[in-house]
Amino acid sequence: MKPSRLLLIWLCVLLGFGMVLGTLRALEFALPDNLSSISWALLLALLVLSVIDAIRLKRLPAPRLKRQMPGSLALGRWGEVQLEVEHDFTDALTAHIFDHVPDGLSFEHLPLTLELQPGQRSLISYRLRPLRRGHFSFERCEINLPSPMGLWSAKRLLSVSDSTRVYPDFARLYGGELLAVDNWLSQLGVRQRQRRGQGLEFHQLREYREGDSLRQIDWKATARQRTPIAREYQDERDQQIVFMLDCGRSMRSQDGELSHFDHALNACLLLSYVALRQGDAVGLSTFASDQPHHLAPVKGPGQLKVLLNAVYDLANTPRPADYQAAVSHLLARHKRRSLVVLVTNLRDEDDEELLGAVKRLGQQHRVLVASLREDTLDELRQSPVQTLPEALMYCGTVDYLNARAELHERLSAHGVPVLEARPAELGAGLVTRYLSWKKAGVF
Repeated sequence: MKPSRLLLIWLCVLLGFGMVLGTLRALEFALPDNLSSISWALLLALLVLSVIDAIRLKRLPAPRLKRQMPGSLALGRWGEVQLEVEHDFTDALTAHIFDHVPDGLSFEHLPLTLELQPGQRSLISYRLRPLRRGHFSFERCEINLPSPMGLWSAKRLLSVSDSTRVYPDFARLYGGELLAVDNWLSQLGVRQRQRRGQGLEFHQLREYREGDSLRQIDWKATARQRTPIAREYQDERDQQIVFMLDCGRSMRSQDGELSHFDHALNACLLLSYVALRQGDAVGLSTFASDQPHHLAPVKGPGQLKVLLNAVYDLANTPRPADYQAAVSHLLARHKRRSLVVLVTNLRDEDDEELLGAVKRLGQQHRVLVASLREDTLDELRQSPVQTLPEALMYCGTVDYLNARAELHERLSAHGVPVLEARPAELGAGLVTRYLSWKKAGVF
């Protein structure tokens, strides 16, 4: 409990009045004798009123508060939280409310000012914006109540437990970018279509038509129906994609508000959506993380939700990427030939270890290495050089980019395709490469 501005003003007025009286007496001005008594009486009256008002404030019942918030939020997207306040006050009060927002969430419109009317429930709201992914718990909400006479204000901590999850920026997946993806699919013509006698997967039986090959005839069905019956096939749909996601220190670079790791997650989820729409199975394997995850490839739209729940709380670690251990782990758990997308940020020190690991992986799977490139490197390479420090920075940048390019060339020379992209362009690059391979039947 603390004094209000009104109480402090009254104290200052009475103090000033007393100081003026004392000064005038010191200067031997003639003053009525009762002025001093009036001053002390006013001070005593204020003291009594303050005590009574404090007691009344102590006896005020605490309001009841409910927090209504979304069960999930998207990283970097604004969401709304509503607070519903109920009370048993007989008089109108003006309260100030501050919700204790966990670290990692930014907010707007806090603290809130609310007029509490007798017999009415009040509903107010504020906005949240997640700055990182994960699970967040809300424990308390703070409300400041004025005393009936307005001489005091008291802080009440209300225990209101809630929680929410912050997922990767999946809202983007369900927005305009998916419309663009659908346009890509229709323009490139990569949707699965049935072929007569050429696909790999059986589709149905039907009557024999002119142009069908003799190999398509199902002789048992023909004997039963006493008319030629042919088998119809379609392109094989049960292909598999496995993401190998680097969670180590090479993915901790920050371009804008999102780290390379968050950009990589968004790109993997976007490609997962496209692949699942194409009838392929999608899985995930992480490495250089505190607890490595492995999700076996599964088909169906429900797999996207499984992926979101698996990666929403994944965090970067300062560990270096152990490509050999990651490949051994994947080969031990996944045998069927698949498209393995290794998402990382290649450095020049990864040369020999990465090449050996990818060559092992390529013996059983089709491999695509997706390497993120920092925007800062391109900015430094294109910036004008006028001073010695700028020249040293430029030379160091060019030397680093040349080392990366040499590593990419070595991988390509050993038959390992490399996709290098800026973080914001990785999703579009992966989808484009996947669709072109899908159409060409590369995997």
